Amino acid sequence: MRYHALHQRRWRVAIALTSVVAAVYFGFIFLVAFRKPLMGSLIVPGLSLGILLGALVIIAAWGTTWYYVRWANKHFDSEIARLRGEGPQ
Repeated sequence: MRYHALHQRRWRVAIALTSVVAAVYFGFIFLVAFRKPLMGSLIVPGLSLGILLGALVIIAAWGTTWYYVRWANKHFDSEIARLRGEGPQ
């Protein structure tokens, strides 16, 4: 795999994960803006749905970051090292 193809692959993964985080975040913001009573409903005393979903937005961001780091360490970094060992392309 050449540098250009590897770069495109990394870009596709990054765009996909960014899209996931953006969808989760903006979905949460839209719920806050347009479904306030729903977000204020209590799940258990002291914990509303809005608080729970807000925490899940943060966890989703951490999860996608974790996934990208694992993917990059397994696929991207090893492929870059292999390409560097082959010399100029």
